[in-house]
Amino acid sequence: MRLKLLSAAFFLLTFLTATQAQDIIYSQFYAAPLQISPAFAGNTIAPRIGVNYRNQWPSLKAYRTYSVSYSQFLENLNSGLGVMLTTDDAGDGLYKTTRFGVNYAYKLSVSRTFNLKLGIEAGLMQSNVDWNRLIFLDQIDPINGPVDPGGSPFPTEEVAPLDFNRSYFDASMGVLAYGPMFYGGFSLKHLSTPDDGILDINTNLYNGLPMRVSLHGGAQIPLGSRNVRNKKAYISPNVLFIKQGDFGQVNAGTYAGLGMFFAGVWYRHAFGNSDAIISLVGVKKDFLKIGYSYDSTVSELAGINPGGAHEISLILNFDESESVKRQRRAERMNDCFDLFR
Repeated sequence: MRLKLLSAAFFLLTFLTATQAQDIIYSQFYAAPLQISPAFAGNTIAPRIGVNYRNQWPSLKAYRTYSVSYSQFLENLNSGLGVMLTTDDAGDGLYKTTRFGVNYAYKLSVSRTFNLKLGIEAGLMQSNVDWNRLIFLDQIDPINGPVDPGGSPFPTEEVAPLDFNRSYFDASMGVLAYGPMFYGGFSLKHLSTPDDGILDINTNLYNGLPMRVSLHGGAQIPLGSRNVRNKKAYISPNVLFIKQGDFGQVNAGTYAGLGMFFAGVWYRHAFGNSDAIISLVGVKKDFLKIGYSYDSTVSELAGINPGGAHEISLILNFDESESVKRQRRAERMNDCFDLFR
């Protein structure tokens, strides 16, 4: 049992170290669009509130991510505004990162049916580590592991840093082009590549949090006149490409809406290996939209049964609860963003 616990702890610590410079990306990225690009700010005229939760590899207690966001379009300013608060808990509280961002997007109408949105984001990030829960190599006894027979941890010669918290400014930008059926864009996150390290050692070997490059696009294809409250049935194929430092991933799949129900399936491929099959089901009623997705691990990690990843999204889109006049105004937006609403 001790050997199994040590093996799991070693795996988790190694994985956390290897991925400390990689952002967590929701499988339901369309339910948290501000996480992808600030240009998505203001996709609804009335307020849109989103809540997201992700539990990745629950059997290892690896990652839990929470976020809440607010966004709406301001017609008088021809602009979208949004804010998003995200907390990522790695290793069951071992390493936490909290980020708050303010997003602004300006809409430029190129023609009656084609638009551009230019978005920027100013954010503040804070990371902290629970030093007392770390186990170092000089604490591990070949026979007893990290604790003596009495249950007390062996001492370490590692010196704790003076401050376990690190706060820093972060900035992002994005561009989004769209029409009634197609959208596409790119974004750059962490433009300043801020220093997010806790330990002030080997600073000459660390260049800060790598910039994250995202390319995203998709379509919304009507399927006919079957509808609920003038919401036509449709399918939405889409793709998301992300690269950050030496890490990267491609998500490709299809989302479908029919009346109050929606579902989807995606395939995620990490650089160098297959990662997961993502399945989604959900329901939308008036201004409330709830989605659940599950990541089925198809990489080599499937052999240790980490438990995949569960995600739940809750969206309150108050465009759907307004009067008929408000609904007609929303229809003037003439875009393909039902997926994101």
